[in-house]
Amino acid sequence: MHDDSHQDEWSLETLAIRAGHHRTFEQEHAEPIFPTSSFVYESAAEAARKFGGQEPGNVYSRFTNPTVHTFERRLAALEGGERCVATSSGMSAILSTALGLLSAGDEIVASRSLFGSTVSLFDKYLGKFGITTRYVELSNVSAWEQAIGPNTKLLFAETPSNPLSEVADIPALAELAKRSGAFLAIDNCFLTPALQRPIALGADLVIHSATKYLDGQGRAVGGAVVGKHDVLEEVFGVVRTCGPCLSPFNAWIFTKGLETLSLRMKAHCENALTLARWLDQHPAVNKVYYSGLETHPQHALAKHQQQGFGAVLGFEVKGGQTGAWQVIDATKMLSITGNLGDVKTTITHPATTTHGRLSDAQKEAAGITPGLIRVAVGLESQADIQRDLACGLDTLAAS
Repeated sequence: MHDDSHQDEWSLETLAIRAGHHRTFEQEHAEPIFPTSSFVYESAAEAARKFGGQEPGNVYSRFTNPTVHTFERRLAALEGGERCVATSSGMSAILSTALGLLSAGDEIVASRSLFGSTVSLFDKYLGKFGITTRYVELSNVSAWEQAIGPNTKLLFAETPSNPLSEVADIPALAELAKRSGAFLAIDNCFLTPALQRPIALGADLVIHSATKYLDGQGRAVGGAVVGKHDVLEEVFGVVRTCGPCLSPFNAWIFTKGLETLSLRMKAHCENALTLARWLDQHPAVNKVYYSGLETHPQHALAKHQQQGFGAVLGFEVKGGQTGAWQVIDATKMLSITGNLGDVKTTITHPATTTHGRLSDAQKEAAGITPGLIRVAVGLESQADIQRDLACGLDTLAAS
Protein backbone atom coordinates (compact mmCIF):
# COMPACT_ATOMS: atom_id res chain seq x y z
CA MET A 1 0.00 0.00 0.00
CA HIS A 2 1.21 3.50 -0.81
CA ASP A 3 2.26 5.38 2.33
CA ASP A 4 0.74 8.86 2.48
CA SER A 5 0.99 9.17 6.26
CA HIS A 6 3.32 12.16 5.90
CA GLN A 7 1.13 14.08 3.46
CA ASP A 8 0.61 16.90 5.98
CA GLU A 9 4.23 17.82 5.22
CA TRP A 10 3.76 17.82 1.44
CA SER A 11 3.34 20.89 -0.72
CA LEU A 12 0.26 21.36 -2.89
CA GLU A 13 2.14 20.27 -6.01
CA THR A 14 3.13 17.00 -4.33
CA LEU A 15 -0.34 16.38 -2.93
CA ALA A 16 -1.80 16.84 -6.42
CA ILE A 17 0.36 13.97 -7.67
CA ARG A 18 0.69 11.64 -4.68
CA ALA A 19 -2.23 12.05 -2.26
CA GLY A 20 -5.15 9.67 -2.09
CA HIS A 21 -3.82 6.68 -4.03
CA HIS A 22 -3.81 3.49 -1.94
CA ARG A 23 -2.05 0.88 -4.05
CA THR A 24 -3.66 -2.52 -4.50
CA PHE A 25 -1.86 -5.84 -4.15
CA GLU A 26 -0.89 -5.47 -7.81
CA GLN A 27 1.48 -2.62 -6.79
CA GLU A 28 0.48 -0.41 -9.72
CA HIS A 29 2.31 2.89 -10.18
CA ALA A 30 -0.51 4.78 -11.92
CA GLU A 31 -3.94 5.08 -10.33
CA PRO A 32 -6.22 2.25 -11.55
CA ILE A 33 -9.82 2.45 -12.75
CA PHE A 34 -12.40 0.15 -11.16
CA PRO A 35 -15.24 0.03 -13.72
CA THR A 36 -17.50 -2.20 -11.68
CA SER A 37 -20.99 -1.72 -10.32
CA SER A 38 -20.66 -4.16 -7.42
CA PHE A 39 -18.18 -6.06 -5.26
CA VAL A 40 -17.98 -9.64 -3.99
CA TYR A 41 -17.28 -11.07 -0.53
CA GLU A 42 -15.65 -14.16 0.89
CA SER A 43 -18.71 -14.99 2.97
CA ALA A 44 -22.25 -13.98 3.81
CA ALA A 45 -20.99 -12.74 7.17
CA GLU A 46 -18.47 -10.40 5.51
CA ALA A 47 -21.19 -9.07 3.21
CA ALA A 48 -23.48 -8.46 6.20
CA ARG A 49 -20.75 -6.56 8.08
CA LYS A 50 -19.95 -4.31 5.13
CA PHE A 51 -23.57 -3.65 4.22
CA GLY A 52 -24.29 -2.91 7.87
CA GLY A 53 -21.33 -0.55 8.24
CA GLN A 54 -19.59 -2.63 10.92
CA GLU A 55 -16.61 -3.19 8.62
CA PRO A 56 -15.18 -0.73 6.09
CA GLY A 57 -15.18 -1.76 2.45
CA ASN A 58 -16.91 -1.44 -0.88
CA VAL A 59 -20.62 -2.14 -1.19
CA TYR A 60 -21.94 -0.65 -4.41
CA SER A 61 -20.37 1.84 -6.82
CA ARG A 62 -23.17 4.34 -6.42
CA PHE A 63 -21.52 5.33 -3.13
CA THR A 64 -18.36 3.24 -2.67
CA ASN A 65 -15.86 2.91 -5.50
CA PRO A 66 -12.05 2.85 -5.11
CA THR A 67 -11.38 5.12 -8.09
CA VAL A 68 -13.88 7.71 -6.85
CA HIS A 69 -12.38 7.50 -3.36
CA THR A 70 -8.92 8.24 -4.74
CA PHE A 71 -10.19 11.44 -6.35
CA GLU A 72 -12.07 12.39 -3.18
CA ARG A 73 -9.06 11.89 -0.92
CA ARG A 74 -6.78 13.83 -3.25
CA LEU A 75 -9.11 16.82 -3.63
CA ALA A 76 -9.77 16.90 0.13
CA ALA A 77 -6.00 17.03 0.72
CA LEU A 78 -5.60 19.87 -1.77
CA GLU A 79 -8.44 21.91 -0.25
CA GLY A 80 -7.37 21.20 3.33
CA GLY A 81 -10.68 19.53 4.17
CA GLU A 82 -11.33 16.43 6.24
CA ARG A 83 -13.46 14.77 3.57
CA CYS A 84 -14.72 15.09 0.01
CA VAL A 85 -17.90 13.74 -1.56
CA ALA A 86 -17.79 13.46 -5.35
CA THR A 87 -20.92 13.92 -7.44
CA SER A 88 -22.05 13.57 -11.05
CA SER A 89 -21.80 17.32 -11.81
CA GLY A 90 -21.16 20.67 -10.20
CA MET A 91 -24.89 21.34 -10.05
CA SER A 92 -25.53 18.01 -8.33
CA ALA A 93 -22.85 18.98 -5.79
CA ILE A 94 -24.84 22.12 -4.95
CA LEU A 95 -28.14 20.20 -4.89
CA SER A 96 -26.71 17.45 -2.66
CA THR A 97 -25.37 20.07 -0.25
CA ALA A 98 -28.74 21.80 -0.06
CA LEU A 99 -30.71 18.57 0.38
CA GLY A 100 -28.30 17.33 3.02
CA LEU A 101 -28.10 20.47 5.14
CA LEU A 102 -31.38 22.37 4.64
CA SER A 103 -35.03 21.82 5.53
CA ALA A 104 -38.33 23.49 4.65
CA GLY A 105 -38.42 26.96 6.15
CA ASP A 106 -34.66 27.45 6.02
CA GLU A 107 -33.16 30.38 4.14
CA ILE A 108 -30.14 30.86 1.90
CA VAL A 109 -28.29 34.14 1.45
CA ALA A 110 -26.39 34.11 -1.83
CA SER A 111 -24.52 36.45 -4.11
CA ARG A 112 -26.67 37.77 -6.96
CA SER A 113 -23.84 37.07 -9.42
CA LEU A 114 -24.32 33.30 -9.31
CA PHE A 115 -24.29 31.01 -12.33
CA GLY A 116 -27.74 31.04 -13.94
CA SER A 117 -28.47 27.37 -13.25
CA THR A 118 -27.66 27.85 -9.56
CA VAL A 119 -30.21 30.67 -9.38
CA SER A 120 -32.79 28.44 -11.06
CA LEU A 121 -32.00 25.62 -8.62
CA PHE A 122 -32.41 27.88 -5.60
CA ASP A 123 -35.50 29.75 -6.76
CA LYS A 124 -37.48 27.27 -8.85
CA TYR A 125 -36.67 23.92 -7.28
CA LEU A 126 -35.60 24.50 -3.67
CA GLY A 127 -38.30 27.16 -3.51
CA LYS A 128 -40.92 24.49 -4.22
CA PHE A 129 -39.97 22.81 -0.94
CA GLY A 130 -40.10 25.91 1.22
CA ILE A 131 -36.45 26.98 1.09
CA THR A 132 -36.13 30.66 0.22
CA THR A 133 -33.12 32.60 -1.08
CA ARG A 134 -32.11 36.23 -0.67
CA TYR A 135 -29.58 37.69 -3.10
CA VAL A 136 -27.04 40.38 -2.24
CA GLU A 137 -24.08 42.08 -3.84
CA LEU A 138 -21.10 39.73 -3.58
CA SER A 139 -18.55 42.29 -2.37
CA ASN A 140 -20.87 44.15 0.06
CA VAL A 141 -20.33 42.54 3.48
CA SER A 142 -22.91 44.85 5.10
CA ALA A 143 -25.56 43.66 2.63
CA TRP A 144 -24.81 40.05 3.59
CA GLU A 145 -25.11 40.90 7.27
CA GLN A 146 -28.43 42.69 6.80
CA ALA A 147 -29.87 39.81 4.73
CA ILE A 148 -29.14 37.17 7.36
CA GLY A 149 -32.18 36.24 9.45
CA PRO A 150 -32.97 33.72 12.19
CA ASN A 151 -33.78 31.04 9.60
CA THR A 152 -30.63 31.54 7.50
CA LYS A 153 -28.75 28.25 7.37
CA LEU A 154 -26.49 28.71 4.34
CA LEU A 155 -24.38 31.49 2.85
CA PHE A 156 -23.40 30.67 -0.72
CA ALA A 157 -20.97 32.56 -2.94
CA GLU A 158 -18.95 32.13 -6.10
CA THR A 159 -15.68 34.03 -5.86
CA PRO A 160 -14.44 35.38 -8.21
CA SER A 161 -17.83 35.84 -9.82
CA ASN A 162 -18.81 34.77 -13.33
CA PRO A 163 -18.11 36.71 -15.51
CA LEU A 164 -17.42 40.07 -13.80
CA SER A 165 -14.58 38.83 -11.57
CA GLU A 166 -16.04 40.32 -8.38
CA VAL A 167 -14.37 39.05 -5.21
CA ALA A 168 -15.94 38.13 -1.87
CA ASP A 169 -14.20 38.76 1.43
CA ILE A 170 -14.21 35.11 2.55
CA PRO A 171 -12.96 35.66 6.14
CA ALA A 172 -15.60 38.35 6.68
CA LEU A 173 -18.38 36.09 5.37
CA ALA A 174 -17.03 33.22 7.49
CA GLU A 175 -17.33 35.40 10.58
CA LEU A 176 -20.92 36.29 9.69
CA ALA A 177 -21.77 32.62 9.14
CA LYS A 178 -20.21 31.56 12.43
CA ARG A 179 -22.02 34.30 14.33
CA SER A 180 -25.41 33.35 12.83
CA GLY A 181 -24.99 29.57 13.04
CA ALA A 182 -25.05 29.12 9.27
CA PHE A 183 -22.75 27.25 6.90
CA LEU A 184 -20.57 29.18 4.47
CA ALA A 185 -20.15 27.43 1.10
CA ILE A 186 -17.72 28.81 -1.48
CA ASP A 187 -17.80 27.75 -5.12
CA ASN A 188 -14.08 27.51 -5.89
CA CYS A 189 -14.18 26.10 -9.42
CA PHE A 190 -12.76 29.27 -11.05
CA LEU A 191 -9.59 29.34 -8.95
CA THR A 192 -9.22 25.78 -7.60
CA PRO A 193 -7.07 25.04 -4.53
CA ALA A 194 -4.02 25.94 -6.59
CA LEU A 195 -5.01 29.62 -6.28
CA GLN A 196 -7.47 29.82 -3.36
CA ARG A 197 -8.20 27.66 -0.30
CA PRO A 198 -11.51 28.82 1.18
CA ILE A 199 -11.42 26.41 4.14
CA ALA A 200 -8.19 28.00 5.36
CA LEU A 201 -9.98 31.35 5.11
CA GLY A 202 -12.88 30.15 7.28
CA ALA A 203 -15.38 28.56 4.88
CA ASP A 204 -17.21 25.42 5.98
CA LEU A 205 -17.71 23.95 2.51
CA VAL A 206 -16.02 24.16 -0.86
CA ILE A 207 -18.04 23.35 -3.97
CA HIS A 208 -16.49 22.31 -7.28
CA SER A 209 -17.58 21.74 -10.80
CA ALA A 210 -14.76 19.31 -11.51
CA THR A 211 -15.76 19.67 -15.16
CA LYS A 212 -13.78 22.91 -15.21
CA TYR A 213 -10.15 23.34 -14.16
CA LEU A 214 -9.83 20.19 -12.05
CA ASP A 215 -10.09 18.27 -15.32
CA GLY A 216 -8.59 21.05 -17.38
CA GLN A 217 -9.26 19.65 -20.83
CA GLY A 218 -13.04 19.60 -21.16
CA ARG A 219 -13.28 15.80 -21.18
CA ALA A 220 -15.74 14.87 -18.44
CA VAL A 221 -18.54 16.16 -16.20
CA GLY A 222 -18.41 15.90 -12.42
CA GLY A 223 -18.58 17.75 -9.12
CA ALA A 224 -17.42 17.64 -5.53
CA VAL A 225 -18.06 19.00 -2.05
CA VAL A 226 -15.24 19.34 0.51
CA GLY A 227 -15.53 20.05 4.24
CA LYS A 228 -15.57 18.51 7.70
CA HIS A 229 -16.41 14.85 8.07
CA ASP A 230 -19.64 15.22 10.07
CA VAL A 231 -21.08 17.85 7.72
CA LEU A 232 -20.10 15.84 4.64
CA GLU A 233 -21.79 12.75 6.09
CA GLU A 234 -25.13 14.48 5.43
CA VAL A 235 -24.10 15.26 1.84
CA PHE A 236 -22.86 11.69 1.38
CA GLY A 237 -26.25 10.42 2.55
CA VAL A 238 -27.91 12.27 -0.31
CA VAL A 239 -25.49 10.84 -2.88
CA ARG A 240 -25.89 7.34 -1.45
CA THR A 241 -29.68 7.44 -1.42
CA CYS A 242 -30.56 9.72 -4.33
CA GLY A 243 -27.78 8.60 -6.65
CA PRO A 244 -26.07 11.67 -8.20
CA CYS A 245 -22.80 9.76 -8.15
CA LEU A 246 -19.57 10.24 -10.09
CA SER A 247 -18.57 7.52 -12.55
CA PRO A 248 -15.23 5.74 -11.93
CA PHE A 249 -13.93 6.73 -15.36
CA ASN A 250 -14.66 10.41 -14.81
CA ALA A 251 -13.13 10.22 -11.34
CA TRP A 252 -9.96 8.79 -12.88
CA ILE A 253 -9.85 11.62 -15.44
CA PHE A 254 -10.16 14.23 -12.68
CA THR A 255 -7.52 12.51 -10.56
CA LYS A 256 -5.06 12.62 -13.44
CA GLY A 257 -6.06 16.22 -14.18
CA LEU A 258 -5.10 17.24 -10.65
CA GLU A 259 -1.50 16.20 -11.30
CA THR A 260 -0.91 19.23 -13.52
CA LEU A 261 -3.32 21.61 -11.78
CA SER A 262 -0.74 23.97 -10.29
CA LEU A 263 1.26 24.27 -13.51
CA ARG A 264 -1.85 24.84 -15.61
CA MET A 265 -3.37 27.46 -13.32
CA LYS A 266 -0.15 29.49 -13.23
CA ALA A 267 -0.01 29.48 -17.04
CA HIS A 268 -3.73 30.34 -17.30
CA CYS A 269 -3.23 33.30 -14.97
CA GLU A 270 -0.26 34.64 -16.93
CA ASN A 271 -2.17 34.44 -20.21
CA ALA A 272 -5.32 36.00 -18.74
CA LEU A 273 -3.52 38.97 -17.20
CA THR A 274 -1.69 39.68 -20.44
CA LEU A 275 -4.95 39.52 -22.40
CA ALA A 276 -6.81 41.68 -19.87
CA ARG A 277 -4.19 44.41 -20.16
CA TRP A 278 -4.34 44.25 -23.96
CA LEU A 279 -8.14 44.43 -24.00
CA ASP A 280 -8.07 47.33 -21.55
CA GLN A 281 -6.23 49.41 -24.16
CA HIS A 282 -8.38 48.45 -27.16
CA PRO A 283 -10.64 51.24 -28.50
CA ALA A 284 -13.59 48.88 -29.09
CA VAL A 285 -13.63 47.81 -25.41
CA ASN A 286 -15.56 49.93 -22.94
CA LYS A 287 -14.53 48.04 -19.80
CA VAL A 288 -12.58 44.94 -18.73
CA TYR A 289 -13.61 42.90 -15.69
CA TYR A 290 -10.60 41.05 -14.25
CA SER A 291 -9.39 41.22 -10.65
CA GLY A 292 -5.77 41.06 -11.79
CA LEU A 293 -6.02 44.60 -13.15
CA GLU A 294 -4.94 47.25 -10.66
CA THR A 295 -8.07 49.25 -11.55
CA HIS A 296 -10.40 46.46 -10.40
CA PRO A 297 -12.24 47.56 -7.21
CA GLN A 298 -11.34 44.35 -5.34
CA HIS A 299 -7.80 44.00 -6.70
CA ALA A 300 -6.18 44.41 -3.28
CA LEU A 301 -8.52 41.86 -1.67
CA ALA A 302 -7.97 39.38 -4.50
CA LYS A 303 -4.22 39.80 -4.22
CA HIS A 304 -4.41 39.18 -0.47
CA GLN A 305 -6.65 36.09 -0.40
CA GLN A 306 -5.72 34.46 -3.73
CA GLN A 307 -2.47 33.12 -5.14
CA GLY A 308 -3.52 34.16 -8.64
CA PHE A 309 -6.37 35.90 -10.43
CA GLY A 310 -7.70 33.02 -12.54
CA ALA A 311 -8.34 32.60 -16.24
CA VAL A 312 -11.87 34.00 -16.67
CA LEU A 313 -12.44 37.59 -17.66
CA GLY A 314 -15.30 39.66 -19.00
CA PHE A 315 -15.17 42.67 -21.23
CA GLU A 316 -17.86 44.97 -22.54
CA VAL A 317 -17.68 46.16 -26.13
CA LYS A 318 -19.40 49.06 -27.82
CA GLY A 319 -22.50 48.32 -29.89
CA GLY A 320 -24.34 46.17 -27.34
CA GLN A 321 -25.38 42.65 -28.37
CA THR A 322 -24.77 43.39 -32.05
CA GLY A 323 -21.18 44.41 -31.32
CA ALA A 324 -20.59 41.47 -28.99
CA TRP A 325 -21.88 38.94 -31.52
CA GLN A 326 -19.79 40.57 -34.24
CA VAL A 327 -16.62 40.09 -32.18
CA ILE A 328 -17.50 36.51 -31.27
CA ASP A 329 -18.44 35.51 -34.83
CA ALA A 330 -15.23 36.99 -36.25
CA THR A 331 -13.03 34.60 -34.26
CA LYS A 332 -11.54 31.67 -36.14
CA MET A 333 -9.54 29.87 -33.44
CA LEU A 334 -11.36 30.52 -30.16
CA SER A 335 -14.08 28.02 -29.26
CA ILE A 336 -17.59 29.50 -29.11
CA THR A 337 -18.95 27.54 -26.17
CA GLY A 338 -20.44 28.15 -22.75
CA ASN A 339 -17.97 25.83 -21.04
CA LEU A 340 -14.69 26.95 -19.48
CA GLY A 341 -11.69 25.52 -17.66
CA ASP A 342 -10.13 24.14 -20.81
CA VAL A 343 -6.64 24.40 -22.28
CA LYS A 344 -8.51 25.75 -25.30
CA THR A 345 -9.64 29.38 -24.99
CA THR A 346 -13.43 29.68 -25.00
CA ILE A 347 -15.64 32.67 -25.73
CA THR A 348 -19.34 33.23 -25.13
CA HIS A 349 -22.06 35.86 -24.83
CA PRO A 350 -23.35 35.43 -21.24
CA ALA A 351 -26.64 37.31 -21.71
CA THR A 352 -27.85 34.76 -24.27
CA THR A 353 -26.05 31.59 -23.09
CA THR A 354 -24.80 30.95 -19.54
CA HIS A 355 -27.15 33.56 -18.04
CA GLY A 356 -29.81 33.40 -20.73
CA ARG A 357 -32.45 31.86 -18.45
CA LEU A 358 -32.35 34.81 -16.06
CA SER A 359 -34.97 37.52 -16.31
CA ASP A 360 -33.98 40.94 -17.62
CA ALA A 361 -34.13 42.27 -14.07
CA GLN A 362 -31.88 39.51 -12.79
CA LYS A 363 -29.40 40.12 -15.60
CA GLU A 364 -29.34 43.82 -14.84
CA ALA A 365 -28.77 43.18 -11.13
CA ALA A 366 -25.92 40.79 -11.92
CA GLY A 367 -24.28 43.18 -14.39
CA ILE A 368 -24.90 40.95 -17.40
CA THR A 369 -25.20 43.58 -20.13
CA PRO A 370 -25.92 42.98 -23.85
CA GLY A 371 -22.39 44.04 -24.81
CA LEU A 372 -20.62 41.73 -22.33
CA ILE A 373 -18.34 38.96 -23.61
CA ARG A 374 -16.73 36.29 -21.45
CA VAL A 375 -13.42 34.71 -22.34
CA ALA A 376 -11.91 31.79 -20.43
CA VAL A 377 -8.27 32.12 -21.42
CA GLY A 378 -6.57 28.89 -22.42
CA LEU A 379 -2.98 27.88 -22.92
CA GLU A 380 -2.52 28.71 -26.60
CA SER A 381 0.01 31.33 -27.68
CA GLN A 382 -1.01 34.70 -26.27
CA ALA A 383 -0.20 36.33 -29.60
CA ASP A 384 -2.59 33.98 -31.38
CA ILE A 385 -5.39 34.67 -28.89
CA GLN A 386 -5.00 38.41 -29.34
CA ARG A 387 -4.81 38.12 -33.12
CA ASP A 388 -8.04 36.12 -33.19
CA LEU A 389 -9.92 38.61 -31.01
CA ALA A 390 -8.52 41.53 -32.99
CA CYS A 391 -10.36 40.36 -36.10
CA GLY A 392 -13.69 41.48 -34.67
CA LEU A 393 -12.49 44.16 -32.26
CA ASP A 394 -10.56 46.11 -34.88
CA THR A 395 -13.55 46.09 -37.23
CA LEU A 396 -15.85 47.18 -34.40
CA ALA A 397 -13.50 50.00 -33.43
CA ALA A 398 -13.46 51.29 -37.01
CA SER A 399 -17.24 51.25 -37.39
